Amino acid sequence: MGLGVAACAPSQPPRWAEGGAPLEFAAARWDRESGGAVELRPDGHVLVDGDLTFVLDRVGRVANDDYDPFAVLQPDGQLVGTDQLSLGRVGVTNASPPGALEAWLAVTPDGRVTYFDTDGERMAGGTWRGCSGPAQRTCTLITQLVALANYRGPRSGVGIGVGVGVGVGVGF
Repeated sequence: MGLGVAACAPSQPPRWAEGGAPLEFAAARWDRESGGAVELRPDGHVLVDGDLTFVLDRVGRVANDDYDPFAVLQPDGQLVGTDQLSLGRVGVTNASPPGALEAWLAVTPDGRVTYFDTDGERMAGGTWRGCSGPAQRTCTLITQLVALANYRGPRSGVGIGVGVGVGVGVGF
């Protein structure tokens, strides 16, 4: 019976063992336009509204709050989850959703978060403090992960949400 349970568990993201893109951590806080604050701790713990939501490490791995593998930021910027699920692409200052080439969010060097809709409209998303320099890509990655919590792919029928998903459970 244990074998059947293991067979249903999602596979680890690609490069989980060796890791992916390097990340830098700093004490940082994102005060969002809507929703509670997001905090990055120097140990890679990420809290949303004061609750541990996921954990990052310095080689691009993302684990859920139970420390189970969730995703790896690949060296080329692809964010890949369990069962090789594409979670978009993350650069230093912008990110795109799964299946798209155009950015849907940006984190400027002064910490401002901007979202872009498909019509090119811009929406303010709050401000990061403590994310300048080498930690900026880490903050962009966190912004991507939080944005994915509300994302529904246009054709996939897959919803990604905090703790639940339609077809895919994301683990945070």
